[in-house]
Amino acid sequence: MPLTSADYAALWLTLKLASLTTVILLLIGTPIALWLSRTQSWLRGPVGAVVALPLVLPPTVIGFYLLLALGPNGWIGQFTQAVGLGTLTFSFTGLVIGSVIYSMPFVVQPLQNAFSAIGSRPLEVAATLRAGPWDTFFSVILPLARPGFITAAILGFAHTVGEFGVVLMIGGNIPEKTRVVSVQIYDHVEALEYAQAHWLAAAMLVFSFLVLLALYSSRRTRAGWS
Repeated sequence: MPLTSADYAALWLTLKLASLTTVILLLIGTPIALWLSRTQSWLRGPVGAVVALPLVLPPTVIGFYLLLALGPNGWIGQFTQAVGLGTLTFSFTGLVIGSVIYSMPFVVQPLQNAFSAIGSRPLEVAATLRAGPWDTFFSVILPLARPGFITAAILGFAHTVGEFGVVLMIGGNIPEKTRVVSVQIYDHVEALEYAQAHWLAAAMLVFSFLVLLALYSSRRTRAGWS
């Protein structure tokens, strides 16, 4: 049985959500990871713990508290209503916010490990050549940490594609607006449409395998170069 138009809409929305979330996470996760890899502040532990919370918290817990915060009575919801944006629950923007929080450790931690592996020597050499902070980042840190960026992008994208609990709590099940692939599969199962569920589930299975294959192949290639 071929995929329906609703299935294709869910696939497109999922890819859109994962792509945007990955870009945002790379932008905000890079300075966080760089700071965590270099700082000696006592805040390093608490900040690192907050970033890693999604690894141990059930997705429904994160989704529940985000639902309260983004809702009409939450502090974020009250602010967005005051500035004329309405509430962010049950919207694509709300899905993006939840996805960024839920997938953050899968981007920050690979970047942090990559930055830590660079060490201080290349930065000291750059300083002796009078390189500024931005020049040092783009000329030294970014090229050396490139494998970490590749890993972070792959993991962040793949983890967002596989979300269910968080997106269902925040976004609900609105066709072409918040219904992603995982929710669409759940709908098919609830309706006893197992053939349709098989098609989408198999697509997710193949996608997950290809993502992991690309990740491990890139690691093996880098190991061969070193």
